[in-house]
Amino acid sequence: MTAPLHEPTAEAAPNAADQASVASVDAKAVPGRSLGRIAWERLKRDKLALTGGIVVLFLIVVALLAPAIVHAAGQDPNLHHEDLIDPLFGTPKGALGGISGDHLLGVEPVSGRDVFARVVYGAQISLLVGFLSAVVAVILGTVLGILAGFFGGWVDAAISRVMDGLLAFPQLLFIIALVSVMPNEMLGLSGTGVRVFVMILVIGFFGWPYIGRVVRGQTLSLREREYVEAARSLGAGRIYILFKELPPNIVAPIIVYTTMMIPTNILTEAALSFLGVGVKPPTASWGQMLSTAIDYYAADPMYMVVPGVAIFITVLAFNLFGDGVRDALDPKGSR
Repeated sequence: MTAPLHEPTAEAAPNAADQASVASVDAKAVPGRSLGRIAWERLKRDKLALTGGIVVLFLIVVALLAPAIVHAAGQDPNLHHEDLIDPLFGTPKGALGGISGDHLLGVEPVSGRDVFARVVYGAQISLLVGFLSAVVAVILGTVLGILAGFFGGWVDAAISRVMDGLLAFPQLLFIIALVSVMPNEMLGLSGTGVRVFVMILVIGFFGWPYIGRVVRGQTLSLREREYVEAARSLGAGRIYILFKELPPNIVAPIIVYTTMMIPTNILTEAALSFLGVGVKPPTASWGQMLSTAIDYYAADPMYMVVPGVAIFITVLAFNLFGDGVRDALDPKGSR
């Protein structure tokens, strides 16, 4: 008698079990995760970055709602309280710069204006200049960086030399000279509006080479990628590749450098106001308050501490948040 042609072997049962397990795994769809979701999950694990982000959001809300916040506190940033000032020394009466239930952060020397109201309104100027000048720098840096990296040749050489020249130019001195000769009225703006407008444009103009260099380097790498070659093979023109294919792939470094540029711009605005070429009184500015506090820091140190702490917290929050965003968007990061 001959043996059966298809006698089951010992390996048949395990193979069947493996196939069944594979089938059960395939039946359960594995949800995909977008790059944004992956970055958010990485960012959530960074407690310092989240704390910085919360502080940044809080400062933005304070700047947007400054009139309502000051009104709710029953104060006016330009209202003088001479009765709270020592007529002999010009310093606030009471301890810690005149801090009380009515004046949460005290009052200014000589004028007696409420420091809390001044600090809240000062946040508007600092964040406005910081954000809008960063927007100007990002637009210029992204467009010119992509053009330099994509076309190369004389276009790259010309834009790169402009970047080198602007990076070597004394930015602060140029801003001081330009703001000092600006007219009081321009483009429908007057006074403080002109100075803020000029600071935004000049700070943004001198800031774009930093982003431009990063975007140029990314573009040099991306222009040789397969999806760019595929777009060319399908008949896509240069304009389509420049504005449709490349920008989505350089968003991450642009976001990172933007979050790192905003605190630098805030410090630049504070420095300009401190030197007297920023916003002018009675408009509130943190740098302007520090400049005024120099004459009274020995008798009223709180007047210097309050705007100094406001600048420190703002810059620190943006830097912490920027570091967290950089780590979250970096696929090779350790966190």
